[in-house]
Amino acid sequence: MSFFKNLFSSCLGALIALIVVFGLGIILISTFISSREQASIASVENNSVLILSLKNGVKDYVPVSQNPIDALFPVQTLQLSKIINAIENAKYDDKIKGISISGELAGVGVSQVQSIRNKLKEFKESGKFITAYANIYTQKGYYLSSIADAIYVTPTGIIEFRGLSSERLFFKDFQEKYGVKMEVIRHGKYKSAVEGYLDDKMSEANREQISSFLNSIWSEFLADISESRGLTVQELNNIADTLGTRSPELALKSNMIDGTIYRDQYEEVLEELIETDVNYVSISDYISTGKGRIRSTATDEIAILYTQGTMLYGEGDESVIGQESVIGAIRKIKKDSKIKSVVLRVNSPGGVALTGDLIWRELELLKAEKPFVVSMGDVAASGGYYIACGGDRIIAEPTTITGSIGVFGTIPNVSGLADRIGINAERVSTNKQAQGYSLYEPITDEFYDEQSQGVEEVYAAFLSRVAAGREMTYQEADAVAQGRVWTGVEALENGLVDELGSLDDAVQRAAELAGLVNYRTSDYPRFEKDFEDVFDFFPFMKIKERIFEKELGSSNYKIYKEIRDVSQFQGIQAIIPFSIEIE
Repeated sequence: MSFFKNLFSSCLGALIALIVVFGLGIILISTFISSREQASIASVENNSVLILSLKNGVKDYVPVSQNPIDALFPVQTLQLSKIINAIENAKYDDKIKGISISGELAGVGVSQVQSIRNKLKEFKESGKFITAYANIYTQKGYYLSSIADAIYVTPTGIIEFRGLSSERLFFKDFQEKYGVKMEVIRHGKYKSAVEGYLDDKMSEANREQISSFLNSIWSEFLADISESRGLTVQELNNIADTLGTRSPELALKSNMIDGTIYRDQYEEVLEELIETDVNYVSISDYISTGKGRIRSTATDEIAILYTQGTMLYGEGDESVIGQESVIGAIRKIKKDSKIKSVVLRVNSPGGVALTGDLIWRELELLKAEKPFVVSMGDVAASGGYYIACGGDRIIAEPTTITGSIGVFGTIPNVSGLADRIGINAERVSTNKQAQGYSLYEPITDEFYDEQSQGVEEVYAAFLSRVAAGREMTYQEADAVAQGRVWTGVEALENGLVDELGSLDDAVQRAAELAGLVNYRTSDYPRFEKDFEDVFDFFPFMKIKERIFEKELGSSNYKIYKEIRDVSQFQGIQAIIPFSIEIE
């Protein structure tokens, strides 16, 4: 008996000791975090130049983490609205004399770049200068930097300016050769996410839509660069066709840049502009001083509900749209009497159709009580358009990718491979339809018909939502649907959006609909963690994600995430036909 008493006492003592050590650890970590946060708050000195560097990426929404451990590994990605607000505040900040754009950027969407560029254009109107410098300009980097009064590059640097292109892979012959295939059920002649599994070359319908949206985006680039650099659109196209920026010397001769200098020489240029020694402050440090928000003492609020990432069924987080977190946020917004109007910010290619429909329903209930405006980011397509189509007003960026109103389902099948390597699957069932679908057997006509019926029903529901939301007939909605992808400019022409503009424009429209003059904004969803999630640093899951991103690089990490998300798809999909990357 004494043995068990001693054992119990030892275990209890060990548990108490563990709790004490754990508690002390949390206190020490909190103290460290607090001191680190205080030390990290930058000060803005006189004669400062704001360094606009986007090399760590931009997201529409970067929520403040509730996990104290996250402060030890701060996310470097910047929130778009905070960048916009910082530039707005810099206009009136006497300590900020100008902005220097770092032309090397990564993980920033075309519409995000255009939105930032437009805000920089407003900054220039204040009379302050903007310059740009980089060793390497991607096409997006050059597009952003072209707003500058002067563009400089390293004498041995690189300037990409060759036009836009999109490449698709086709797997039909591969499937036939190896016996591994995707069974496809779709609605929409432009719903080409699955085209690669059905053919060995691009359809004319797909070629038409890709050519259309690429030319639309390129036209935006050319129009803005033309205005800033004093070159005609024809001259810019000729520069792209002849690779007129393939060397810094040619770029200078073509008036695409203003000088080829090294970094130290560029710093001398900045000193000459402000006629004294320069103090530098990064955009992230400037935001940390509180300049990432527009201060307001108003009590009335406009809620900005962010939906970004692929739609999957479940909880969701800041990178994945799940119905649970979004619906929870919608219901909180609806109950909050201080919130008078709502802006839904969409940056999503879509995903699981069921998730989109559940969110759409909650937004309809919200709309019955409060004005509801949609702001489209880089992508608001397929399921992304599904949740947007009911808005009182829909505002897209000119380069937004939207539409893709179509539905499909894909099911892997390895029956050909199984036959070749001698695998035979046998089943025993209680009912005729109990067997459903087998990965190892050819798809049956009955199962195909069952899934096809589901696809058609979801497409009909999708189209009816669009028709009702956009005040079109069913036939009119179908004419601009069929899975076709449009840019914001094209969507305005065919009635899928109401106007072109930024998130700020959408907030202003929401204020007008609610009759507000003085207001402040609040961001949703607020991703609250369960107790066990707060301490999920023990398995180092977050650290693993960040190591992956660092080792793979932003572009490769994005591909990894897409593959991971696809593995979580359930049911019928309403998702954009392809991944669109423009550098």
